[in-house]
Amino acid sequence: MSDSIPHIPVLRLGRSYESLEKLEVKDHRSGQVLAVVSTVNGGIVKRDLARIGPSREALNRFTVAELMALSAKAGEFFLNGSVPLGDRGHLQSPQQYIETLSLTSGLPHVMVRRNMAKLHYALTHLDEILNGLSRGLDFSIIDRGYGEQFGTKLAFCPTSVALGLVMPSNSPAVNSLWLPAVALKTPVVIKPGKEEPWTPYRLIQCFIAAGVPAEAFGFYATDHDGAATILNTCGRALIFGDKSTTQQYASNSAIQVHGPGWSKFLIGEDVVDQWPDFIEVIAAAISDNGGRSCINASAVVVPRHGAEIADALARLLGPIQPTRPEDEAARLSGFANPKMADFIEGQLEEGLKTAGAEDVTARYRNGPRKVVFEGGTYLRPTVVRCDSFDHPLANREFLCPYASVVTCPQSEMLHRIGYTLACSAITQDPAFIRELEAYPEIERLNIGPVSTMKISWDQPHEGNMFEFLWKRRSIERAW
Repeated sequence: MSDSIPHIPVLRLGRSYESLEKLEVKDHRSGQVLAVVSTVNGGIVKRDLARIGPSREALNRFTVAELMALSAKAGEFFLNGSVPLGDRGHLQSPQQYIETLSLTSGLPHVMVRRNMAKLHYALTHLDEILNGLSRGLDFSIIDRGYGEQFGTKLAFCPTSVALGLVMPSNSPAVNSLWLPAVALKTPVVIKPGKEEPWTPYRLIQCFIAAGVPAEAFGFYATDHDGAATILNTCGRALIFGDKSTTQQYASNSAIQVHGPGWSKFLIGEDVVDQWPDFIEVIAAAISDNGGRSCINASAVVVPRHGAEIADALARLLGPIQPTRPEDEAARLSGFANPKMADFIEGQLEEGLKTAGAEDVTARYRNGPRKVVFEGGTYLRPTVVRCDSFDHPLANREFLCPYASVVTCPQSEMLHRIGYTLACSAITQDPAFIRELEAYPEIERLNIGPVSTMKISWDQPHEGNMFEFLWKRRSIERAW
């Protein structure tokens, strides 16, 4: 292997390890190899996790406050620093990170920078985030294991030996979900996405450069058996993927599932006649981040004006074309795996064969949905008008800018929408708002014309990392 190509090793709880088996990470357009990544089987992962005790002990030498300060330092390295890329002496600058991640994931530079900014914010504002997640806990209680706050005795114990992560390749900002674990004294064991080893590896190197013990991190490019070992052995784990990947873990409370979000806008009877006032925020929520986020809006549910709303969205989104990755106005992401674009295209075309739906963007697209531009494969935005939720495209989510506009009486909306990760309900009707607040299948609720993409770090839209990694228990000390 040429030393000019970075080699990303396995990190066996801080120790670099080069295996005989490697995978190549390639430019999604040219096929050029940009790095090789060592891979291991589940047996090595299992052996390492059996010896993970010292990793937690290394973190326990710090207070939570000290680890938050080191995390903030890591955030500055991540945004502005040059850190090791692999074990061949390569350093990766922020600009090199942006360019390389863009080449392998298809995300244009402007979207990578936005994701970097989100990760930097999370790392440098952990005090605010953990204060919200813990409801104002004095974290010296975690350091001691017990204490008293507001006249109440408190004690906590960890729920796991580590936090296991089976990561995706679609959007680097998903790594923000595991960042609080380090400050919460929990080792992190990561299986990176096949096309996206860059972000978790860079974050680990930034933590180490900031002074967090290297043994607190595992980085294992591995097979399905290795991924299952991580999920089932760490005690607590996160998995990302489509419904077919994640549904087998849905009933396991030790594994936090991050699958499709089916995020939506609902427009109430009281304001639907004012729909032109809201169309731009809805369009942006569909297309931001290239449509790759689980909180991108994938359905707009309205009691009437469905045809007009779908047409207005299609006018805004339909003409969008792929551009060069360095274009600051880029709005589409390429597909690292063109077969995924073929699959989505097939699903859309098959769904449109069923009566009761129309691809409204076809009026304004002026060309095919799937296009090849400078060697990259792209899917242009699709807005489908559906007569009802009975249509197979009414409640779907795809890895591109896609949304259905579904006509549904307000009285039936909450009986039909199903699970919704982020819901922006545009209404001022007090009775409807009360129904929305009581609906248990909405994870994050926005009232008013607020993008589904808007998040609050201290109000997680999917799971509470503090409660996931630490549990309260009773304790009585006689000595």
